[in-house]
Amino acid sequence: MQADYIVVGAGSAGCAMAYRLAEAGKSVIVVEAGGSDAGPFINMPAALSYPMNMKRYDWGYRSEPEPHLGGRRLACPRGKVIGGSSSINGMIYVRGHARDFDHWAEQGADGWSFADVLPYYKRMEDWHHGERGGDPDWRGTGGPLHVTRGPGTNPLTMAFIAAGGQAGYQLTPDYNGAQQEGFGPFDATIWQGNRWSAASAYLRPAKATGRCKVVQGTAAKVLIEEGRATGVRLTDGRELMAQAEVIVAASAINSPQLLMLSGIGPAAHLAEHGIDVIADRKGVGQNLQDHLELYVQMAANGRHSLYKYWSLIGKAAVGAQWLFTKSGIGASNQFEAAGFIRSKAGIEYPDIQFHFLPIAVRYDGVGAREGFQAHVGPMRSKSRGAVTLTSADPAARPRIFFNYMSHPDDWAEFRTCIRLTREIFAQEAFDPYRGEELIPGAAAQSDAELDAVIRDHVESAYHPCGTCKMGRADDPDAVVDPQGRVIGVEGLRVADSSIFPRITNGNLNAPSIMTGEKIADLVLGKTPLPRANDAPWIHPNWQIAQR
Repeated sequence: MQADYIVVGAGSAGCAMAYRLAEAGKSVIVVEAGGSDAGPFINMPAALSYPMNMKRYDWGYRSEPEPHLGGRRLACPRGKVIGGSSSINGMIYVRGHARDFDHWAEQGADGWSFADVLPYYKRMEDWHHGERGGDPDWRGTGGPLHVTRGPGTNPLTMAFIAAGGQAGYQLTPDYNGAQQEGFGPFDATIWQGNRWSAASAYLRPAKATGRCKVVQGTAAKVLIEEGRATGVRLTDGRELMAQAEVIVAASAINSPQLLMLSGIGPAAHLAEHGIDVIADRKGVGQNLQDHLELYVQMAANGRHSLYKYWSLIGKAAVGAQWLFTKSGIGASNQFEAAGFIRSKAGIEYPDIQFHFLPIAVRYDGVGAREGFQAHVGPMRSKSRGAVTLTSADPAARPRIFFNYMSHPDDWAEFRTCIRLTREIFAQEAFDPYRGEELIPGAAAQSDAELDAVIRDHVESAYHPCGTCKMGRADDPDAVVDPQGRVIGVEGLRVADSSIFPRITNGNLNAPSIMTGEKIADLVLGKTPLPRANDAPWIHPNWQIAQR
């Protein structure tokens, strides 16, 4: 079993990587621990809460007890299926803010500024803006990844965008275009009523070339001879040999785990588990970041929310319509209104994101009722955690410690998120619909009362990243260089969200796919796509005004 390239992980970045390598005439083996992505729970957009709670599709990871969240262990779903987390996520498509990537470049990720990455976003997209406006000059067409918008016709969804404007914020026709800041419609990786995962966009076309093969199995270690990666050993003993390179694209959790199992990581930690050290890189597994969010939840008057479909009969009707026509409520992820705002004057670009949902419900589908909610949280928490080994056994789960809310600024930022959300829900647009506040509840007003709600109710937005940080080769905390090459080992790269130096604004699926696209060109030795000259919109009064 050999190929030019072995890609570990058939997720967002790995699928993109496999397609671009196969397209260039290279032979590729993709290793994926999970199985098929066939089935209605993955493919029906409105059923998104099901696959991330199914053992068949999800690794089922949980964090360590989080000391600043009362010892709670938070869910950390990761896709264990063809398509990886793009097959179980919420299908929301956010590129990230231009300044996120400029910051990467400033931190040593040369060639990853916004001017460098925008052409790759355009190359990967097939953007269908429909009737809800947009910014065509900033978007791509004809790429593998379909990006669409839901109808946005629910009155609560429309009220949220209107309320943002009434509260004095910008409205933006396209937060993935020139202007992220403001309120407007969400983009989604949905096409013709189905989830459009990285498997649909990239892996199936890669396999169709005849040069890409998927091997089901779990990688146990990267084989390294005389300082060069030569292949991958699976937990069942099979060995896959790479004639050119091994590319690890196994997620912000599994990529650092695999590197450490292979002898690449903090020497003392590897020694604890009896693993021979090949490259002492103290940054492997460190720098773990995520987005936390709170569901600010309101009861609603009337029957405008999605709750009317929540009965067994209602769900059956929605499912039948979707099954036979790929239309109706089931054809949308129901996240159709977005907001990106700045928490205070003096912050250059948005540091708060809103996901609006026209029903009151937990992400796992529990506790549904007539209502609406905004998922809100800070974008750039200063807290950092780590992924470490619990054992040298590849079957043992890694230790995932996010260290959420460990920085004092996190608490002030979260309180601001709640208070700004309440202000938006108090606008005139919500007057016909607004009931009582469910979470945090009207009684929670003081800092201490809000902190108690935060401690008890925040949840992960499922955006782990940063554990194989990209930086200059002389950065002791960097794991890979700006070409994705693991520092200290030849023929080995990492290409997924683990290489992000700092978390980007919004959901991570789009930047993960872009990472696979860009590193594929680097692997192939291609000249990078020409830099873009597009200048992002920055609020002209950002230094003195919050909105």
